[in-house]
Amino acid sequence: MPNEPRSSGRVVMTQTLASLAVARVLDPKLIVIGLVGGLLSGLLGVGGGIIMVPLLVFWAAYGQRDAHAMSLGAIIPISIAGIATYGVAGQVHWWDAVGLAAGSIVGARIGAGMLARIDERLLKIIFGLFLVGIAVLVGVRA
Repeated sequence: MPNEPRSSGRVVMTQTLASLAVARVLDPKLIVIGLVGGLLSGLLGVGGGIIMVPLLVFWAAYGQRDAHAMSLGAIIPISIAGIATYGVAGQVHWWDAVGLAAGSIVGARIGAGMLARIDERLLKIIFGLFLVGIAVLVGVRA
C-alpha cells in the first residue's frame, strides 16, 4: 500500500542490535562480575585484568580477547569511583598519579594494539603466566 510507512532491513537490524545491547547490559552475570571487580578494585587496587577477565571467560563465556577488551572499558568508571572515594579521604598522591597515568596511557595504547593482533591461545598462556607470577610475588612478600 502506498500510504503505509515502509521498514527497511537496516531499521530492523538497528533495533535488534539495540535490544541485544540492552539485554547484555542487564545481564546479571555482567552486573555481578562488575560488582566483584569494583569491590576488589576499591579494596585491593585490582579488578579489571585480574578479576574481571577470568570471570568473563570462565563464567560469562566470553572469548579471551573480548574479555580483555571489556575489562579495559570498565577501567574508567572503576577509577573514577576509586579516585572520588580516596580523594575525599585525602589519600590520592596526585603528582604520583599523574606520572602513573602518563606511562599508563602510552602503555595501554601499545598493549591494546597488541591485543588486537595476538593469537588468542598465546594471549591465554601469557595471561595465565602473568596471574601465576603475581600470585607467587604476593605469596613471597606476605
